[in-house]
Amino acid sequence: MKAEILRQRKEQLGLTVEDLMREVGVSRATLFRWMAGTTTRIPASKLGKLAAVLQTSVDHLRGMDETSIMKPILGTVKAGYDLFAEENILGYEEVSEKESQLGDYYLRVQGDSMTGSRIYDNDLLYIKACDYVESGQIAIVIIAHQEVTVKKVIWKQDMMILEATNPNYENRYYTKEEVNELPVQIIGRVIFNKISF
Repeated sequence: MKAEILRQRKEQLGLTVEDLMREVGVSRATLFRWMAGTTTRIPASKLGKLAAVLQTSVDHLRGMDETSIMKPILGTVKAGYDLFAEENILGYEEVSEKESQLGDYYLRVQGDSMTGSRIYDNDLLYIKACDYVESGQIAIVIIAHQEVTVKKVIWKQDMMILEATNPNYENRYYTKEEVNELPVQIIGRVIFNKISF
């Protein structure tokens, strides 16, 4: 069984740990092992009950239906500057089995500073959680623990440059000291975006 699918279905249906324990007939410790993915072999009778409670199929819980994996939309990211970081789950987006291995979550774009990279207002960016990207890659960056933005990251000598690909926006430049002191932190790399029409 895939722990990620169990956690997602639990959240989507608004179920509590107690709900699952009662309906499936397992202990809290057992359920937490399932949710953490430390126990993946579950008796068929329990797996069937779990699938029924989660209103899905056993194949779905096992991750055997390729189009059934859901990734969370964790909030919004500014294609511009000055948006404060938010992490409210806005919903879930379906990904294929292959895509699920490439990234971790989605963020919804606000703003137009990255239109030169075909990133538009209201697009969904698929993100791989990481703390470093190569120069020229597009990343999600948190500045001073509160402002979150999507920019192309350029490394030049002892500088970190956050580059907007819309010429109407200025780039931001940070020294090595500012990167450490503010701090300026990379939290993810953009894998792809879903364009809204």
